[in-house]
Amino acid sequence: MKLLIISITIFIASLTKGFTQLAEPLYFKERVHDFSEILQQKGHADYEFVFTNNSGRPVRIVSVQASCGCTTPDWSKEAVAPGKNGFIKASYDPKDRPGYFNKSLTVTTDLSGNPVVLQIKGTVVDKLTVKEESLSVANGNLKLKNSSFSLGRIFINQDASITEFAVLNDGKEKIDIKEVIAPGYLKVITPPSLQPGERGMIKLKYDPKAKRQYGFKSDNVELKTNDALNPNKSFSVYATLEEYFPPMKAEELAKAPVLAVDNYEVKFGRTKKDQSIENTVILQNKGKKNVELRYIQTNCTCVVASSDKQVLKPGEATTLTVKFIAQGRGGTQNKAITIYSNDPRNPVQRIIVTGYVEE
Repeated sequence: MKLLIISITIFIASLTKGFTQLAEPLYFKERVHDFSEILQQKGHADYEFVFTNNSGRPVRIVSVQASCGCTTPDWSKEAVAPGKNGFIKASYDPKDRPGYFNKSLTVTTDLSGNPVVLQIKGTVVDKLTVKEESLSVANGNLKLKNSSFSLGRIFINQDASITEFAVLNDGKEKIDIKEVIAPGYLKVITPPSLQPGERGMIKLKYDPKAKRQYGFKSDNVELKTNDALNPNKSFSVYATLEEYFPPMKAEELAKAPVLAVDNYEVKFGRTKKDQSIENTVILQNKGKKNVELRYIQTNCTCVVASSDKQVLKPGEATTLTVKFIAQGRGGTQNKAITIYSNDPRNPVQRIIVTGYVEE
């Protein structure tokens, strides 16, 4: 009987917690984000706090106040409709700020006088520390933390930086790295050899100015070694190339370009496998200077997006044509279009493409 009462109490408590979340007018999936370690030389570290508007009316974010000038906030500028998602973006500048940090963002909306407080924290370092026990992914007798190298965001208007990845010789024989094959804009520096049990660092220097492209990129690096278990080691290298915009004063932002998107979710509904469907999105410059559409990228060959114009004068609009190709696909579809522009507030904007392809 006592056990039954305890079980009922726990059940009611869990229900109460769930209802509390649902009852929040603005429900944030996360209010505290830990960056863990941030490399100082990598530049700004960004994170988006996503919230859902559970109230019965549109909600507009009035202001976001950062507790430190080292943290630059951004947020959904348009009113967020009921049931829709918005975001608060925190960008932390680690330059000349070594060590632990803990900063807050105070969010004020037109829904309530009670602000929401978000928090970012982490540690700024000059070199990432990687525990040996985390090197659990094997490529022959070499062990790494992951099977690929992720460089994160790289800014095309900044000099190339070096990212390090730990590697361990987990075999019983010395491993010599004889040759490295990589694209010209990607320099790979490896230890010439690793003794059994020895740990070293593979250094990747990605030159975005030589690549001269925007968006998510995937490359391949091959290491030719004498490892008896797997002599030729192939690794994928991932990076997202964006443009860096330094913090701007209010008067500068007032004169800046502003790219407005009239619809962040394109719904194609139900379609058949042999069909191709088109829809449109309106892009408009609501700023004081020309908007330049740097690059439009889709994450699937089944989605094609093209704009009538690449440069929008103040007040000017253009049509973004979105084509969904259903051939060869089936079931629920969730794809994305990423727009890169010179809007300093929102240089990267995403449009979600959804639909269902009937079997």
